[in-house]
Amino acid sequence: MHHTALLFVEFGAIVLGLGLLGALALRAGISPIPLYLIAGLAFGTGGILPLATSEEFVAVGAEIGVVLLLLTLGLEYTADELVTSLRTNARAGIVDLVLNAAPGAILAMLLGWGPVAAVAMAGVTYATSSGITAKVLSDLGWIGNRETPVVLSLLVFEDLTMAIYLPLLTALLAGLSLASGALTVTIALATVSVVLVVALRYSRFIEAFVRSPNSEVLLLKVVGLALVVAGGAQYLQVSAAVGAFLVGIAVSGELAHEARALLSPLRDLFAAIFFVFFGLQTDPANIGPVAGLAALLAVVSMVTKLFTGFYAARRAAIGRAGQARAGIALIPRGEFNIVIAGLAVAAGAHPDLGPLATAYVLILAAFGPLAARVLQPLITKIATRA
Repeated sequence: MHHTALLFVEFGAIVLGLGLLGALALRAGISPIPLYLIAGLAFGTGGILPLATSEEFVAVGAEIGVVLLLLTLGLEYTADELVTSLRTNARAGIVDLVLNAAPGAILAMLLGWGPVAAVAMAGVTYATSSGITAKVLSDLGWIGNRETPVVLSLLVFEDLTMAIYLPLLTALLAGLSLASGALTVTIALATVSVVLVVALRYSRFIEAFVRSPNSEVLLLKVVGLALVVAGGAQYLQVSAAVGAFLVGIAVSGELAHEARALLSPLRDLFAAIFFVFFGLQTDPANIGPVAGLAALLAVVSMVTKLFTGFYAARRAAIGRAGQARAGIALIPRGEFNIVIAGLAVAAGAHPDLGPLATAYVLILAAFGPLAARVLQPLITKIATRA
């Protein structure tokens, strides 16, 4: 009874604290992700007040948070949109991949962390935070701008790249042989291909299965299906996150909009717990020695994402102001970056990888939305002069 009571008190305090931090972030006009990470640092190993009983419960909640994050992200896209995006924006997507994966990989190799850590760091610096970027586009009224489809297409390309990258990283972290790793990636590619084909041709059957006039039943079906597929994907070493993402893609149309609306509060709760849990795994004392490297890496990543946005928008014949907005919108890091770092930390890729990734995400998750808000008047002047 005492253990259960303490668990309730600790977990309730975490959730209440996250609510207060979210309100503070909302008032300041920034993403709450940096604040959630700081909260995790404060209550984890080496923090102000380490958790006594609820860390295991928080760990399970964090895993569910990843699944729900990727599920709702998949609901944003249809299979047709994904295929079209690959065809029309492949060149810009490849430029994005090369420019933004390189800094993390190069830094890891220069530090002598080895090839596996380099692959992990490549993913940490590559992926833009879809959630934060979508919020920036919405908050600043950029949704209807001409460059927004370009930004979204790059995010879609990154998401699909992650569907291939995560199984590869999982295989490397597990120390599988070349043959086993190749088999894992082949399974991942086959899974992605099958789901896309099902989503393109047979999505009506999936929608008929999960559809319900009752919101409660619809929510239970969608979440249950996502968790089952995520578990199966994890068993096949394809990554639970990718499995959930593919379930989201398979559900489209009005049903996807309805499911997303129902899932949003649940996703936000468990996603916040996920960011806290990652912070719990990092000793704040380990961040100081890598803070300078994280800041340098963040600056380099800002430059490479800005160039990516300019390049992609220019190819779409968009003006200078739109090019600037596209580049700025791509700066934030968040969900995928922490997921990748979490996998690497759990596998023991390198002890400094977690602290470096935490500091890096803290900088860019906070600076990205702030830069967009601060620079918006300057961008407006550029557009007026053009």
